Amino acid sequence: MIALASCIAWMVGAASPGYAADAALYQAAKREGEVVWYTALIVTQAVRPLIEAFNKKYPGIEVHTARADSGPTAIKIINEARAGKVQSDVFDGIDAMPPLVQAGLVEPYIPSEAGQYPPELRDPDGRWNALVVYFLTPAINTDLVAAPDVPRNPQDLLAPRWKGKIAWSTAAAAGAPVYVGAVLRQMGEDKGKMFLRALGKQDIVNLDATNRAILDQVILGEYPIALNIFNHHAVLSAQKGAPVKWLKLEPIAGLMHSIGLTRNAPHPNAGKLLIDFLTSEEGQRRLAEVEYLPAMPSVAARTPEVKPEAGGFNAIMLSPDTVTQNRDRWMAITKELFN
Repeated sequence: MIALASCIAWMVGAASPGYAADAALYQAAKREGEVVWYTALIVTQAVRPLIEAFNKKYPGIEVHTARADSGPTAIKIINEARAGKVQSDVFDGIDAMPPLVQAGLVEPYIPSEAGQYPPELRDPDGRWNALVVYFLTPAINTDLVAAPDVPRNPQDLLAPRWKGKIAWSTAAAAGAPVYVGAVLRQMGEDKGKMFLRALGKQDIVNLDATNRAILDQVILGEYPIALNIFNHHAVLSAQKGAPVKWLKLEPIAGLMHSIGLTRNAPHPNAGKLLIDFLTSEEGQRRLAEVEYLPAMPSVAARTPEVKPEAGGFNAIMLSPDTVTQNRDRWMAITKELFN
């Protein structure tokens, strides 16, 4: 990880993007008086507590939010920009960043505590910074999968007993294409495709559903294994008594829910201040308190073992840039081998 001091020195010397983390930014934000945040976070779980904490630290700035999934958020920002009526200052999501970067609608800005994030969790050009992270792992129904049969490596998924009994989501943002990408990046193109071809013969059940919904079907016993779910969802369900367990079965894809500043934002200083807060250690701890996985490595999740630092597993972090460059190819491979 880049030391904070060297990171600050680099940012001060750079002509762009902007960098500010002092009282002057707060005063400029107060003069704007408000900030508009397009978010994919759950309102009752995370957005409201975060706004309350932000307002306590920075009174005098009203936070307006619009909640939507990542894809619709990106479309909304693009349409507003085309109409010459930019409304948002800040946006976030798993899937929002790639199309907005491509469209040139992200204003570079490096948060004040960016040096506490490793390079793979922040854009060197300042267009995005990870806000929260997610880790996609298999999960099993512990009533249906006996301990000796639990898969312990990718090859175990090829056992005859699992043919037609493994389910996954077809969603582009966090489903089958992401797993395909993780396999190729960990195993390499040749070995990865060889494994995927073998896995394709297992008659994986393609479901047009969210990872959460598929996990719920595993819990209900409709499938013994889900191949690609958010591991913290399995933990939350297990804590409530559900017969489910996530597996440290690589490859494990790491997705980042990133945050950025909208280009031509109507309240750019308030937007920067909000980004500073949400990506600061204080903001990250607030996210951990409401069961999100903070992206800052030094901030533990509420259940620490769901993150690599405490869980003892490796994850392949897929940045917005990596997803942008490879998603079409990953989707094509998925369609070829699993449809």
